[in-house]
Amino acid sequence: MTSDQPDSAPEQPHSTSEQPDTRGDRAPADGRPAPEDHAAPGRAQPPVAPVAPVAPVAPAAPAAPAAPAYREVTIRRAPKFVPFMLLGAFLGFLVALVVAYTGPEDPTLTRASILGFFTVAFALPGLLLAALLVLVVDRRSIRRAERARAERTYDDDAA
Repeated sequence: MTSDQPDSAPEQPHSTSEQPDTRGDRAPADGRPAPEDHAAPGRAQPPVAPVAPVAPVAPAAPAAPAAPAYREVTIRRAPKFVPFMLLGAFLGFLVALVVAYTGPEDPTLTRASILGFFTVAFALPGLLLAALLVLVVDRRSIRRAERARAERTYDDDAA
């Protein structure tokens, strides 16, 4: 680095565009002059522009009670996805249970291993079919949705 000033020294803000703030680190955060900045004997003060008086602010008129706020809402009966999918998987398991224990007995495989195989083979497609069904039902509920106006109420007893 070839500059004379270190990088960590921040650039001081200017109090006005013409005159830089020469107080350095002694400048107060609120921008008001410090007591030692007042006129000292032998030191010239820069001219100060007159400040226009601020007009008093009239108190705000009491707010009229606002009309109740109405809001347009959509009402529809939407299905819950997870219960549908769990039901599909459960029905797949029931089908696997029936197939595993009503079929002919195999001497090389146990009934439990056959049940496990058929559970995977029927529960996953059951879950996927239930997911498709719930999507169809959800689309149907969107088409049958109704619009309504709702008014917000405030419960004073709620904590």
